[in-house]
Amino acid sequence: MNNDELIFAEYDKSLRPKRLVDYIGQEDIKEMLHVFITTARQREESLDHVLLYGPPGLGKTTLANIIANEMGKKCHTTSAPSLSRIGDLVTLLTELDEGDILFIDEIHRLPQIIEEVLYSAMEDYFVDIIIGKDVTANPMKINLMPFTLIGATTRCGDISSPLRDRFGIVHQLNYYKTSELQRIVKRTSRIYQFEIDEESSLEIAKRSRGTPRIANRLFKRVRDFAQFDNPECKSIPLSITKSSLTKLDIDEAGLDQTDYKYINAIISRFNGGPAGLNAIAASISEDATTLEDVTEPYLLQEGFIVRTPRGRVVTDKAYRHLGKEK
Repeated sequence: MNNDELIFAEYDKSLRPKRLVDYIGQEDIKEMLHVFITTARQREESLDHVLLYGPPGLGKTTLANIIANEMGKKCHTTSAPSLSRIGDLVTLLTELDEGDILFIDEIHRLPQIIEEVLYSAMEDYFVDIIIGKDVTANPMKINLMPFTLIGATTRCGDISSPLRDRFGIVHQLNYYKTSELQRIVKRTSRIYQFEIDEESSLEIAKRSRGTPRIANRLFKRVRDFAQFDNPECKSIPLSITKSSLTKLDIDEAGLDQTDYKYINAIISRFNGGPAGLNAIAASISEDATTLEDVTEPYLLQEGFIVRTPRGRVVTDKAYRHLGKEK
């Protein structure tokens, strides 16, 4: 990795705030976490286990690291698909010091056998494992240091009740307001030392689908276009912002090519709906899970589609936005 790559890697790290006070948005969640963290530290206890859920890109991983920083503890990060064997989980758990954070992303994808081992670990801080095979098999109890499990998921409904009930703190992250996204874009511009004016930051915020990750990505792509046109450029005007977002196929409402394909498929192939998710996914050659987790939440939030018992239906708002007759 050369010097420029190292610099940008550090920039990317710094895009994530380190403390609650620096975290923009999710005010209600921040307020409650501040209370829970403060009182846990006063009692010199581990924070209760935390479950964070909501669409991708809203800051679940960032919050997990902030919680660790606020507690003054280390955050150990993994993802559920990487925990295929009991030994993988036990290795992680035994490496935790008292009060440490274990962050498991996509926790709804935990194998059942791994999930069952977590029950005793979360409640009583021990795990039971079997050493050896057949006649030489012997049970072994391994005591653990008190720790905090933070689980993140985009599909809270897919988490089993026994696991979900073991989380003492449960929060749903919601889409961000335009004003909050504008503050995030301005913060990112300061970190990258690349100025952006008020109108341009607002334009990016409006097209970011209520999602900080998208806001930061769009800022970086608009910055690329601005610098490509003028290598000496150190600021982003509104004209460059609008032309760049047009080239990126991001419209005024934040809809992209996949959104257009999705809505047009329901209108043209299913007469506006109702249409089943799998049928829509097959018709536009997209993965059904990706559509459900990434594409649909924003379209539902903004009222472009509705879900009915019979399937997805395009709304009048979507017809008007696409300029189509119903």
